[in-house]
Amino acid sequence: MRCVCPTAALRRQTPCMLSEQFLKLLKSMTSCSVVPKPPVRRVAIFGGTHGNELSGIFLVKYWQENGAEIQRAGMEVKPFITNPRAVEKCTRYIDCDLNRVFDPDNLGQTVVEDIPYEVRRAQEINHIFGPKGSDDAYDLIFDLHNTTANMGGTLILENSRDDFTIQMCHYIKNALAPERVPVLLIEHPNLKYATTRSVAKHPVGKEFPPCTIEVYKIMEKVDYPRNKNDEVIAIIHPNLQDQDWQPLNNGDPLFLTLDGEVIAYKGDCTAYPTFINEAAYYEKKQAFVKTIKMELTAGHIRSSAVGQNTS
Repeated sequence: MRCVCPTAALRRQTPCMLSEQFLKLLKSMTSCSVVPKPPVRRVAIFGGTHGNELSGIFLVKYWQENGAEIQRAGMEVKPFITNPRAVEKCTRYIDCDLNRVFDPDNLGQTVVEDIPYEVRRAQEINHIFGPKGSDDAYDLIFDLHNTTANMGGTLILENSRDDFTIQMCHYIKNALAPERVPVLLIEHPNLKYATTRSVAKHPVGKEFPPCTIEVYKIMEKVDYPRNKNDEVIAIIHPNLQDQDWQPLNNGDPLFLTLDGEVIAYKGDCTAYPTFINEAAYYEKKQAFVKTIKMELTAGHIRSSAVGQNTS
């Protein structure tokens, strides 16, 4: 599961304050019930997948020094810096985006001298916390990120059919209420991410009744307008800037060209843009992500652990 916070959050919260939601979550994973699925035993908290996103880096380093705070009976919780070279240089990555290389081709690539640093690092992470798709993989990975977009504290969900992750999103949203916690569903047949967090599997940690959550399902990535030379010729319209998760209707302004022309949204249904003007996505030719609202329902799930200490 990926957790995204705006960079401005660092000015308002200390690492101790930011850690409270995880402490509540870890406590919930140690309850007992008797059913076929195993409980959560191993959890990793990643920071520094992108070396210039500081919230996760600060929290992971804090928990590495104060490990007792996140430990629970019957569980292993491992805070981990995923891209230390990028963290040292305070840059998104060294050779390529670490959060895009956890696919079979890269994980199976032969290690040679000129292999990209992040590919080699992905293989190391897969060895420690995986192997991906195996029974030996960690149960759950929280991957902490920042964004320059005005998205608030956002959860990113990759699978609309995974009852466990839907239940986790539901729990976190309730735990942080009345703070708004949007859930972005990035499941899409033509958009592949191969993320760091995908190394983990998703078994169950306590009993959760059936639940329904609202999510924003990704539909497409929208690029900036460009000329025949592939140069950007317009900026995000002021009416759209910082309006992440707000409804976008046919005729609403999207872009503003340098000569003052307004380029409007053309669509037959209401969209909800997010990652608006994210600075790290200029290189990916992405001005914002177009989403639609939908609901996901998770069934009743319980763990098979018996007699665990819930304190």
